[in-house]
Amino acid sequence: MCESPSVNLAALRAELRLRAKPEHAAVALRFFKTGPGQYGEGDEFLGLKVPQIRALVRSCDGLVEADVLALLHSALHEERLLALFCLVRRFERGDQKTRASIFSVYLKNTRWINNWDLVDTSAPHIVGAWLLDKDRSVLRRLAKSRSLWERRIAVLATQTFIRGGQFDDTVEIVRSLLGDTHDLMHKACGWMLREVGNRDVKTLEGFLAAHVAQMPRTMLRYAIEKLPEKRRKAWLAARS
Repeated sequence: MCESPSVNLAALRAELRLRAKPEHAAVALRFFKTGPGQYGEGDEFLGLKVPQIRALVRSCDGLVEADVLALLHSALHEERLLALFCLVRRFERGDQKTRASIFSVYLKNTRWINNWDLVDTSAPHIVGAWLLDKDRSVLRRLAKSRSLWERRIAVLATQTFIRGGQFDDTVEIVRSLLGDTHDLMHKACGWMLREVGNRDVKTLEGFLAAHVAQMPRTMLRYAIEKLPEKRRKAWLAARS
């Protein structure tokens, strides 16, 4: 089926189910923390791996926007992930009008972009890419959201800026999230600081010098992971 340039929504959903394996679903339920009180509580899985889903992205080219949104609004994690892969593909291949529309659709539908993999595979490629040469105040709003996933979108979107040698937004947003209580945000912020350090270690260490005492331990460990061992130990000691 993946050789076909496009299919309708019903056929695409049928193909997803055909490829699904219950044993993969059981693993995903644990891996994505779907139990009561966990961050992915209530999420449902068919049982597909990411390469299987990516193999179907080209088949989405013929879907109208309503069909893509039907996938995004699905209770099934893999259907939401496929929808986001589809939106990323359309954004990357689209003109300015198409990109503007996809950016708007994305921000209107963040309630369904509700696990870390959904955020991480889409936010840099849509939100970050759109804002690369535009006003970025929307990221400050998202960073203040009560939604864990909107806060993560704000941080992960800056990955695109980092790759372009722009670090100020990452530094500012991470600084605003130092008091965040969620482990997934500690990891996201530390990860983006590490990405900054991979390109400009002075900027990373400048941030650490100013804020190491406030940083959650997980955030700090992620941020300094690629530093030489002597520097890692020094920063861990400084925090202690």
